[in-house]
Amino acid sequence: MKKFVLPLLALAIGVVVTAFRPKEVETLAIGASAPMMTHTMKSIDGEMYSLKKMMGKNGLVVIFTCNTCPFVVGAEGYGTGWEGRYAGLNGACAKTEMGIVYVNSNEAKRDKGDSLKEMKERAEKYNYADAPYVLDVNSELANAFGARTTPHVFVFDKNAKLVYRGAIDDSNESAASVKQPYLLNAINSLSNGKKVDPADTKPVGCSIKRVS
Repeated sequence: MKKFVLPLLALAIGVVVTAFRPKEVETLAIGASAPMMTHTMKSIDGEMYSLKKMMGKNGLVVIFTCNTCPFVVGAEGYGTGWEGRYAGLNGACAKTEMGIVYVNSNEAKRDKGDSLKEMKERAEKYNYADAPYVLDVNSELANAFGARTTPHVFVFDKNAKLVYRGAIDDSNESAASVKQPYLLNAINSLSNGKKVDPADTKPVGCSIKRVS
């Protein structure tokens, strides 16, 4: 009977690992309603915000981001990152009466660069603190959206229906090298009452650092 002990033990361990493996969250589908609209999160200005509160006349841009991913902040081999373009996105949203919010869901890195204090410092340094930058406790909003990366963009129309998801644009190298400004095109299309095309692009970045 001894020869069956190890295979049975391996099988038992496999079952346990499978049982406790976190379920992969499904990304919100185009046309779906924004989840958790009244759920409140603390921003760098000390105020509590909900998606409903931040919704603009023509819709809302939600960007999952952080302080630590090289695709966001830039690093050798990653280019300048997308963070330097956030101030311009704020301006574009203000001009087109769109709301915009930055969401930090890196719950596993709150003591490693992604605390509320460090979020405030970074937003002020890179001039995008005029928009809410909120702390997503336990990655709850990220889980509801099925957000995967930093950055990962979701754009909703005035009826809170998802019309675009994916990348900010086609280049993390630099703003000068962008050929397809996906998010800006989505913002302008919404403000002009046009269909967003493309509605879905591949998000590029670091994985969101969830606790489990």
